[in-house]
Amino acid sequence: MTDPTTPLRIDIVSDVMCPWCVIGYRQLTTALEENKVDHEIHWHPFELNPNMPAEGQDMREHLIEKYRTTPAQSDANRAQMTARGDELGFEFNFADGFRMHNTFNTHQLLHWANGEDRKNDLKQALFTAHFTNGRDLSDDSVLVDIAAEIGLDRDKAVAVLEDQRFAADVRQEQQFWAQQGITGVPAIVFDRQHLVTGAQGVDNYKQMLGKLQEMRS
Repeated sequence: MTDPTTPLRIDIVSDVMCPWCVIGYRQLTTALEENKVDHEIHWHPFELNPNMPAEGQDMREHLIEKYRTTPAQSDANRAQMTARGDELGFEFNFADGFRMHNTFNTHQLLHWANGEDRKNDLKQALFTAHFTNGRDLSDDSVLVDIAAEIGLDRDKAVAVLEDQRFAADVRQEQQFWAQQGITGVPAIVFDRQHLVTGAQGVDNYKQMLGKLQEMRS
């Protein structure tokens, strides 16, 4: 049984290319604040597009190709995500030409930032850089700039990406979560045992947290 005096552990498997990961995280943190839950969040890597070429792909084209959505469905989905973001204080700017990219290097940089106790800060900065400001996260110089902008050491960030020192660690962690059956994100695990997938909404998260608090008491 989990010690009720310890913070609620929340593991979130996600990718910075995933708009629902932003929405789900913001819904969850709103619920955590409203329920006054003592907690700690741990981010884990997942690549939505591990085989994406370096130049990336137009988001509309990508969604049509990957999920067989129609252009109208794609536009409706983006409008829905934008509305959800507005409700949660996050700005999505899905302009024409908005592109998806591979994120292996972003996960390596996040792995390094974890050792600096800044992983969550960098994760949020990357979400904003991609979805709000349309910055190219496949460009290492952009990643380094973002790390420096939140106060991380620029030279260390450059070195992390140049020598790929955390590549094996990231691959190992991705493999672990794949072995746990994670095939899509966001995937959120409470207290290492209760898995919830997708963005569930503030009210649903509040109900889940209430039940978890009862189970821990």
